[in-house]
Amino acid sequence: MPSSAWSPESFQKPIDNTLKQTLTATQYKVTQKDDTERPFENDYWDNIKEGIYVDIVSGEPLFSSTHKYKSGTGWPSFTEALESNNVTQHVDHKLFSKRTELRSKHADSHLGHLFPDGPAPSGLRYCINSASLLFVPKTKMNDLGYGDYLSLFEE
Repeated sequence: MPSSAWSPESFQKPIDNTLKQTLTATQYKVTQKDDTERPFENDYWDNIKEGIYVDIVSGEPLFSSTHKYKSGTGWPSFTEALESNNVTQHVDHKLFSKRTELRSKHADSHLGHLFPDGPAPSGLRYCINSASLLFVPKTKMNDLGYGDYLSLFEE
């Protein structure tokens, strides 16, 4: 888990051998080889706890539980990114159709795909692999340097 506040200036992506040693096989295949984990067999598809989701490689903030919804697809789904600058979009033709691939900006981790079939207000579904994410519970956000996002959970 990240030990200090996320900063793009302080992040340097680890070399491939280090990633192979520090990530699980699934995390490595998803983030570095653009794989997709199995639906309903991943850590966060049904997580309902309050907190944020950060890139498993870099710790950069990506999504919030406040934007997460039950899509029925078996993957974590969000209506928007927490930090849109940290999520990049790319054209993907891998499955014989044009899709929008999502990657983290600083670690260049494959996250998942963006679909235009989400709920209002955005109409978007950020369909994300759990293996590319690390969940930071609301109760640990301040200690781990993500305290600036606690306002998302104020009533």
